[in-house]
Amino acid sequence: MQIGHFPRHRHTLRGKRILVVEDEALVAMLMEDGLADAGAEVVGPASSVEQALELVEWAAARTGGLDAAVLDINLQGTVVAPVADRLAALGVPIIFATGYGKGVDRGAHGAAPLLTKPFGSDELIATIEELGATAR
Repeated sequence: MQIGHFPRHRHTLRGKRILVVEDEALVAMLMEDGLADAGAEVVGPASSVEQALELVEWAAARTGGLDAAVLDINLQGTVVAPVADRLAALGVPIIFATGYGKGVDRGAHGAAPLLTKPFGSDELIATIEELGATAR
């Protein structure tokens, strides 16, 4: 991910709750910083499927829930599918993030956008905007 601020997206995600599920601490911090710079409330980051599912349930119990989620496909050797399934059941749009390339198996969520690492905050925010997460 690129470090820095992108004025084009400043505050475009204001008031939106975005779940970050990423097991690489540096990547998670960069995503968190970029999303916060765009005005989002970052939920997480979670570094495991179990932790992510707990955050999903916590956010679902809150008024407004989640507006979108960014999910690393592989968390410490475990596929993130249970998290993606739960988010889909709640109607939360997801974005997959991976270092495996565009051909990676997204399971039942093949239509979900895919960002290949490394990606910048600008690309991440633009992808969230395309999901319609800014128009809750």
